[in-house]
Amino acid sequence: MADRGDGFRQVGRKLENVPERGQSGMGPQDLSGLDRPRDRVDPVPCLARDHGVELPTGRVPGFERRDFDAFLAELVLDRITRLEHQSAALRDSAGTGAVADHLADALTTLFESVAVAIISLVTSRDELRTRLRETTPIGVPLLTEATAMIASYLAAERDRGRIAADADIDALAPTLIGAGHLLFTDREAAPPDAGAVRKVVTTVIAEAVRDARP
Repeated sequence: MADRGDGFRQVGRKLENVPERGQSGMGPQDLSGLDRPRDRVDPVPCLARDHGVELPTGRVPGFERRDFDAFLAELVLDRITRLEHQSAALRDSAGTGAVADHLADALTTLFESVAVAIISLVTSRDELRTRLRETTPIGVPLLTEATAMIASYLAAERDRGRIAADADIDALAPTLIGAGHLLFTDREAAPPDAGAVRKVVTTVIAEAVRDARP
């Protein structure tokens, strides 16, 4: 007998690779139907619509909420793995270009994806957070790793003298993540343009940056 969640996971693997919001328009509204207050859900249609993901023949059966939380946990862990690669690339860029440009690009890459919608699910589902405590024991999964990514980059720039030696990186990193999250959270409006993201970044790091092109 096939696993109850097989059909959903097959579609889910395709959805893990949906393009960034600027191309797909995916936001919290696409995932809002996934947290329905009943024991069984059928989330595949609301996830797959408008993303060119072909559903299996026939109706994908509903499955228990615990099966759904298990899938979501896999999805979050996949995004965290991708974030690790982004973090390495960001850290390697230290000492080149403009600090604000690197930070603005990093925030845009992070929050233009389905990350904002995933974060909404993480904060609203106790069972999902419990499953993720092994990898993220403190804070909100994905946001915690994103904050660490920004802090690591700022530290690398500080080592190169482009961020002030006395800069409070532990305060700057979560401030940048929080500000970026707020910019991209309003999915009823158009996504912020590059100038708006850069303006927020330059404001946050104004007192810390030593780069001639902040």
